[in-house]
Amino acid sequence: MKNYINQNQERFLSELFELLRIPSISSMAEHKPDMIKAAEKYAEFLLKAGCETAQVYPTKGHPVVFGQKIIDNKLPTILVYAHYDVQPADPINLWKTPPFEPEIRDGAIYARGANDDKGQGFMHIKAFEYLVKTNQLKCNVKFIIDGEEEIGSPSLPEWAKAHKEMLACDDILVSDTTMIDEKIPSINVGMRGLAYMEVEVTGPNKDLHSGHYGGAIANPINVLAGMIDKLIDDKGRITIKGFYDDVVELTKEEREMLARAPFDEKEYMEFLDIDAVTGEAGYSTMERTGIRPCLDVNGIWGGYTGEGAKTVLPSKAFAKISMRIVPNQDNHKIAKLFEEHFMTLAPKGVKVKVIPHHGGQGFLCPISSNIYKSAHRAIHEVYGIEPVPNRGGGSIPVLADLQQILNANPLLMGFGLERDVIHSPNESYLLSQFFKGIESIGLFYKYYTE
Repeated sequence: MKNYINQNQERFLSELFELLRIPSISSMAEHKPDMIKAAEKYAEFLLKAGCETAQVYPTKGHPVVFGQKIIDNKLPTILVYAHYDVQPADPINLWKTPPFEPEIRDGAIYARGANDDKGQGFMHIKAFEYLVKTNQLKCNVKFIIDGEEEIGSPSLPEWAKAHKEMLACDDILVSDTTMIDEKIPSINVGMRGLAYMEVEVTGPNKDLHSGHYGGAIANPINVLAGMIDKLIDDKGRITIKGFYDDVVELTKEEREMLARAPFDEKEYMEFLDIDAVTGEAGYSTMERTGIRPCLDVNGIWGGYTGEGAKTVLPSKAFAKISMRIVPNQDNHKIAKLFEEHFMTLAPKGVKVKVIPHHGGQGFLCPISSNIYKSAHRAIHEVYGIEPVPNRGGGSIPVLADLQQILNANPLLMGFGLERDVIHSPNESYLLSQFFKGIESIGLFYKYYTE
């Protein structure tokens, strides 16, 4: 396979660059034509790689691309999930080169989507191409390329339910995450879910002079700050009643296995320019961001925030709050528990409104599964180092939806690195990781079918 990759490197990159030049930004209405263009390009590449069919399907939002090659209905089927939409490129002035004009420098591809997820998704198409052309594909392969991952995939679950039979599979393979390090490969066996809320606290019916009224009525910002402070206790535990009821506690052996992943706390703090880590007592930093739930304020505002001073007592204060939840916790239940609890924290003199936004379930893939063992063996062979299992702190909610709809486990076989700064200016993807990813995915199919 290495020979095939070496012989076709220039073509692979040329094709990938065609995708990277399309500004398929799902969150911006003016890029709707680019979304269609990107979807059609993916369908074209899937057909060229060896899919029997590849089609662009409309949804209530941006289109979905689906392609497949069925070797034998009696054989196992892998569903590859990827997404063709990307984040906005702002702030543009911080990019060294234009975000949609891909460039190779210092051994890496620089462009929006280079890693997330065009570069990583494209690896699957090229590994599949090799297996088809060399007659080594021994299982059925289906591709679903999402156009809305960066905005929470609002249309895909409904579309997947309507096309459940067409999407039927045994396992779901995804490359949309990072490894710990290129010298310390890892496989992500699960991710946390999400419950995202917005809260509004209203005091007086208008903004008031803080000298005339200050000290006599409730200030919504002061009240909101106090309510938020009561959501987490001094041991780092969330105080919402019933919040931890469905959290599965890991055994000592499971925690020891996850602890095999190397972590340098001093280096971590230096990277973030902080002098201490914090979180739930009794857990390491890696556990706090992988196997434990958390609650964070993502934004807070109210009153006067312009230049200079304005002595105002505001009428309203707002905050956006996210809760990362672990497998077995239900995002709808958590959202309801949050609302009920938050309302009890409100003192007299204010009115409180809680608005649930989007959410999603967490998921977990057993390390005893064939899909994990196959990925483990493939990466071990390519990198020469045994990969460690870990869990992602972020969320890809649609994967939990697909797991439930299709009754198939997702495995995150990602090859990105923290240095790639996805979602930020100067997103990149190392060429070495791109080519090792193609090789690893090719070997995955070999071991999966054995």
